Amino acid sequence: MKKFSLLFPGMVLKQGDVAISLGTSDTLFLTSPALVNLPQGHILANPVISDEYMLLLCFKNGSLTRERIRDQCAGGQWDIFNKFLDSTPRGNFGNMGIFYDAQEILPWAPPGDYRYDKADQPIPKFTSLETEIRALVEGQFLAKRVFAERLGLRMCSGSRILATGGGASNKCLLQVLADIFNAPVYTLDGVDSANLGAAYRAKHCHDCLQSKLSQSSTTPYSSQSKDSQLTSPSEVNQQTNPCSYNIR
Repeated sequence: MKKFSLLFPGMVLKQGDVAISLGTSDTLFLTSPALVNLPQGHILANPVISDEYMLLLCFKNGSLTRERIRDQCAGGQWDIFNKFLDSTPRGNFGNMGIFYDAQEILPWAPPGDYRYDKADQPIPKFTSLETEIRALVEGQFLAKRVFAERLGLRMCSGSRILATGGGASNKCLLQVLADIFNAPVYTLDGVDSANLGAAYRAKHCHDCLQSKLSQSSTTPYSSQSKDSQLTSPSEVNQQTNPCSYNIR
């Protein structure tokens, strides 16, 4: 939890933003002005704004699962993995995959690979490696959207996805993320948002001590952090329903 309390200031979230750390475990976090019913996940004090909260959802099967499917379907090469991912249409012809190498946290589910066709029928395997790869990526990101919406998340016109972690360097993954949340994806210019957040926290504490003030009610970081937009939702997303991915 300490890591994410430092990562959070480095991301400089605004109301309506969602931050996602794509690492060994994928973690999604966002702000809330009030306590919410959170049967799964964590609700913490906002480390930046004293009267708000930070909601945190952790998904156990993240980059290691992506690497396993990469090894099985793309010979361990990310460029081949990305090529296969880009060669399939968003929605994956209705095919869906759920891949758990370890006991999943959200939802609480045992290890296993679960594949479903467009009729929602379980199948032993997909007809192509390309379909398998997109099923993995879309399945992982759709799960994040489902659980975020259960917390009351509603993406608006100004919403952003802020991505960090090792997976944030893969623009093909971020494109799927942008499509599923129907929002632009940004990354920080720096490579280590946790260390950046720690530095911001130290400066904030120093400033408060110097002025003999308690933690301020507004973020002291908004003018300091810089982020770069990498991807926007695909054009087809903009021409259809904003929630055009059908969550079954």
